[in-house]
Amino acid sequence: MDLSYRIAVRYFFSRNKRSFISVIARIAMAGVAVGTMAMVVVLSVFNGMEDLNRKIFKTFDADIKVTPTEGRRFKVDNAFIQKVKSVEGVKLVTQVVEDNALAQYGNQQIIVRLKGVDSTFERQGQLDTAIIEGSLQLYGTGGTPYGVIAEGVRNALSISLDDIITPLQLMYPKRGTKTLNLTSAEAFNHLSLRPGGIFFIETRYDDYVIAPISLVEGLMEYKGERSSLEVQIKPGFSERKVSKAIAEKIGNKFVVKDRDSLNSDLLRAIRLEKLFVAITLSFIILVAAINIFFSLSMLAIEKKKDVSMLYALGATPGLIRRIFLAEGAIVAFSGALVGLGGGIALCLLQLKYGLVSMGMATSLVDAYPVKLIWEDILYTGIIVVIITMLVSYIPARRAAKAGQILPT
Repeated sequence: MDLSYRIAVRYFFSRNKRSFISVIARIAMAGVAVGTMAMVVVLSVFNGMEDLNRKIFKTFDADIKVTPTEGRRFKVDNAFIQKVKSVEGVKLVTQVVEDNALAQYGNQQIIVRLKGVDSTFERQGQLDTAIIEGSLQLYGTGGTPYGVIAEGVRNALSISLDDIITPLQLMYPKRGTKTLNLTSAEAFNHLSLRPGGIFFIETRYDDYVIAPISLVEGLMEYKGERSSLEVQIKPGFSERKVSKAIAEKIGNKFVVKDRDSLNSDLLRAIRLEKLFVAITLSFIILVAAINIFFSLSMLAIEKKKDVSMLYALGATPGLIRRIFLAEGAIVAFSGALVGLGGGIALCLLQLKYGLVSMGMATSLVDAYPVKLIWEDILYTGIIVVIITMLVSYIPARRAAKAGQILPT
């Protein structure tokens, strides 16, 4: 062991017998431990929230979405679909026609987001876990068209899956109409569907109605055009790499985005909040570490004669500084190790037992989600080291100078 660390360890254990300096040192250790533990837990909660949002997006949003650079619709033929399918990693390509429409059920009306999809949508299996009533089917026996409806639409229109008499009416303005007369039925194209399934994910998807693309295409008069293509990739492939390959294949007339890019605003907001919280907690650790400054300053006063003796034996100012820096590091690292261990333990307990609940009956998960990422734990450790060295340097330097001016 290095001489400076041997002396620092000796000072650390010997000063515990002295009441006042020992109390300050223990307060410093406790403050660093609590700050470190709080940072580990809070960063893990933000990681859990980001991971939860990604799981929510995966339930409804496509792995990759292709939209036109200009306008809201583009022409699609078999050659174009095959070009997308030829990219390595592509599993399914779903054609989509999507726009707002007016939905009517009985005497009630609401604006919905109508999404027409082809038969590959059922094979994707995305909504399988989100179906809360009925089933995910677009056509029933005898070719009866079905609609898969969000829970919010069902509640707003009081839709009952058991009612086989009342259809779900969907209306869309006729193309080319210059003035829209809302009271005239002739101003709208009409589509009747039978509600076949109800899904619930979260409120941002609560206005969706999913229906067969052949019917929605006719309702909106798309005539072979599509509003987007949704691509599902094979397991083991990167969404970002596959989306890049598709973009290179189909040219710059289309915008190709992976799931994270489609929801970049929300994910960026979570990361910014995480960053600012980490900075705030770093300042809290700094405040706690100031006790190390006072502890080392008082220790330097107490050990003036010992420092002078070390100079008389040939010690250099660098050695004295290292002794007190090592002393501060021992205090801080003891607190940091306790804090890291406590933070990790709390996160593991939350993962297993859900100690802290969301407190809302309508929440998607019962307890706060957490996810341990070792990079965050390493970041926390580095922050503690930097702060400790900063607050320990000044008293260490003063101790080295004070010992030099004392008579030996």
